[in-house]
Amino acid sequence: MKLLKEKQISTITVKEICELADINRSTFYAHYSDLFDLLEQIEEELIEDMSMYLSAFKFDQEENALEMTEKLIEYFASKKEECQTLLNENSDSSFEKKVSIVTRRFIMQNWLEVKHLDEDISEYLSAFIISGSIQVMKVWLNSGMDKSPKEMAGMITNIVNKGLWGLKIKE
Repeated sequence: MKLLKEKQISTITVKEICELADINRSTFYAHYSDLFDLLEQIEEELIEDMSMYLSAFKFDQEENALEMTEKLIEYFASKKEECQTLLNENSDSSFEKKVSIVTRRFIMQNWLEVKHLDEDISEYLSAFIISGSIQVMKVWLNSGMDKSPKEMAGMITNIVNKGLWGLKIKE
């Protein structure tokens, strides 16, 4: 993670990782086939952890969309370093796509069922909402998490439910 903050994975060497972790190359290769395998395992561990965290909550009504979004944001906050690093331009990872899949499963599926949307539009709407929300999360993480998870969840939920008209406009 430290090296990913500084450069792209394609420019990181196994030697650098071994020196940083104070292990030898044979130990590295006993656990990972290459750097991309290491990154994949890190991502999978985070995604599994996120899924388990979100599974601990029961969300089955529209009113719970705000709470579910808040729980997801709280998870991101608790794993700030990892999420910020894996969602940055240096990571070359599939983490963002994996987060999208988890988000769709936990949040969008419920939201789309409650709204009774036509399947033809739900896939497009889901992609729009999830990718926009992830971009908002990136900005939030990179700006020092200047708002609480509850404030962020409220903002995202208002945008989803009411569009731009749901936001307070400065006069």
